[in-house]
Amino acid sequence: MSKQRERQLRVYDSHTHLNDDPFYDDVPAFEDRAAHYGVTQMNIVGSNAKLNERALKLGEQYANLHPIIGWHPEDIAAFDQEAQQTLWRQLHSPRVVAVGEIGLDYYNDERSPHDQQQAVFAEQLEWARQLHLPVSIHCREALADTYALLKAGHVDEFGGVMHSFNGSPEWAAKFLDLGMAISFSGVASFGSASEVHAAVKAVPLDRLMVETDAPYLTPAPYRGKQNEPAFTRFVVDAVAELKQLSPERVAEQTYRNASQLFLKDRKHDKD
Repeated sequence: MSKQRERQLRVYDSHTHLNDDPFYDDVPAFEDRAAHYGVTQMNIVGSNAKLNERALKLGEQYANLHPIIGWHPEDIAAFDQEAQQTLWRQLHSPRVVAVGEIGLDYYNDERSPHDQQQAVFAEQLEWARQLHLPVSIHCREALADTYALLKAGHVDEFGGVMHSFNGSPEWAAKFLDLGMAISFSGVASFGSASEVHAAVKAVPLDRLMVETDAPYLTPAPYRGKQNEPAFTRFVVDAVAELKQLSPERVAEQTYRNASQLFLKDRKHDKD
């Protein structure tokens, strides 16, 4: 594909971490590289005190970087009363577009007990309901409990997205029934990810988003290298191939989907 054609696409990276250490001291360079590939909007996602604060700072400095802040299940041990009060205050910033990334992670049971994860998750869902903010959901080996808590938390009233979805088409359908969008990362480009491929094919295009989750989950053709927001372009390609659609159509619809959920009435890139 020509450089001119790459620039014709507009892409929204619905979940990335320019607030993380590999990027934070050189954000302009990574933003420029992203723009070269048509990635003009990005959600900068926090997960703890440091990354939330950085996400907010980047949101103040760049009109196209949109802070999502919340408390990740793997950082539950640090979610004391002070952290709780700080996050509640920060969520009132007009730049914040969602609560996240929040959810459940049962991969390492000893690090974050399930009952504590569930309590903090439920609390943040209630905050999202009160503030009328969507949610960005982290779910690892916890599909059933994540679904149950989202349903109990009335996520249909404020919406959200299942970030870097890695479940089956059947689970995707259950989350879609709750009103959630489904976002796919570079895993969609992995040759061995058959279940994710099936989910990509099953999710309606008007409920689908793309993301990098950079610096993690680098898509083909750059697997083995550090991921970055520019590579959302290759997630678009992977989704387009699986759905047998043009990259232009996938890029434009996923851009619209993310803009409608996160930006709503905000002014954003029209290029």
